Amino acid sequence: MTIKKILIVDDSPTDRHLLSSILTRSGYQVGFANSGEDGVAMSKEGQPDLVLMDVVMPGLNGFEATRLIVKDKVTMHIPVIICSTKRQPTDKIWGLRQGAKDYVTKPVVAEELLQKISQLN
Repeated sequence: MTIKKILIVDDSPTDRHLLSSILTRSGYQVGFANSGEDGVAMSKEGQPDLVLMDVVMPGLNGFEATRLIVKDKVTMHIPVIICSTKRQPTDKIWGLRQGAKDYVTKPVVAEELLQKISQLN
């Protein structure tokens, strides 16, 4: 699978802009969702090649949204990488248990994120 379209699910305009800048400079097409609920809906609708998921969001948090995406027959093929300020080892373990393929902490280091994405290709 070649990753071209990436959906960023994050309620922070600053984080969306930062991630978008990193990804568009590397040739990826980027879409945005401002909440976990929108991220789940847009994953079904737009069928991105990858979802970058924040954790701390009002309403449906990123762990819950990840679980919904990876358990749904329509979206279960879409990998999720969690991008969060939550940096405790238990947070990473919990994120991976929800079905995320990887976990990146904020502030995101561009080279690390791009490497993790390329490993999914």
